[in-house]
Amino acid sequence: MAYILIADDNPDITDILSAYSKKEGMEPVIAQDGEQALEYFEQYKPAVVLLDVMMPKEDGYAVCRKIRSKSNVPVILITARGEDFERIMGLDIGADDYIVKPFSPSEVMARVRAVLRRMTNASQEKEDKNKNRITVSNLTINLDEYSLYIDNKKMSLTKKEIETMWTLAGNPNKVFTRDNLLDSLWGFDYYGDARTVDSHIKRLRAKLDKAEHPEWCIKTIWGVGYKFEYDG
Repeated sequence: MAYILIADDNPDITDILSAYSKKEGMEPVIAQDGEQALEYFEQYKPAVVLLDVMMPKEDGYAVCRKIRSKSNVPVILITARGEDFERIMGLDIGADDYIVKPFSPSEVMARVRAVLRRMTNASQEKEDKNKNRITVSNLTINLDEYSLYIDNKKMSLTKKEIETMWTLAGNPNKVFTRDNLLDSLWGFDYYGDARTVDSHIKRLRAKLDKAEHPEWCIKTIWGVGYKFEYDG
C-alpha cells in the first residue's frame, strides 16, 4: 500500500484527509510540523505529499524545497491564503499543485489522483522512449528516429545498417552467427546467403570508422559471425 504524507498542525484537517486517503486505498502518515514532515518523508518514502504552508519549525515552502532537492515525489501545498504571488512561489519551488482553504476533501483527493496520474504517464513515456534508445559509450542509437550518433555526430547509415547496429549494440559481447543476423535482419524468407551479411558488415564498418570509437567495435568471430565488442 502506498503512503501519503499529510503535514498539517490542525488535527481536524489531518483527520478528515486521513479518512479520505484511506478511501483512496492509501495509508496516511501524519506530521504535525515541518521537521517531522521531513523525518517521515525519509522514513516512509510516500507516493505523494500534502503540505500545509503555515507549520511550526519549518514552513511548507522550506519543506517543499528540501523534498524537491532530492525527490520528484508529487507535492501539493495547502494554505489558508490564496494570493497569486504565493501560488506562483509555491509552484516555482517545485510544488505540483496548490489548494486554498477551505477546501473539499473530495477535491483534494481528485488533485492527488491527478498528480499521481501525471507521474505515471510521464514515467511510462520515459520508459517507452528508453525502449527505443540505446547508449553505449559514445554511441547512441534512436530507433524512433532511425538515427545513430557517435560523439553526438550523426552518421549517415541506411535503415538496415541502423537495424544491424541496434541488434549488435543491444547485446554487447554476444556473438551472432551469420545465419542469426540474416534471419533477424532480412527475414527467414530472404533469398540470399551468409556472404550478404559479410558485405553488409564491411560497408557498415567503413561508415562507422569515420568517427573515433576506441571502446567498442564490430568484431569478426572467425568461422562463426560477429559481435559488438565493448570494453567499457
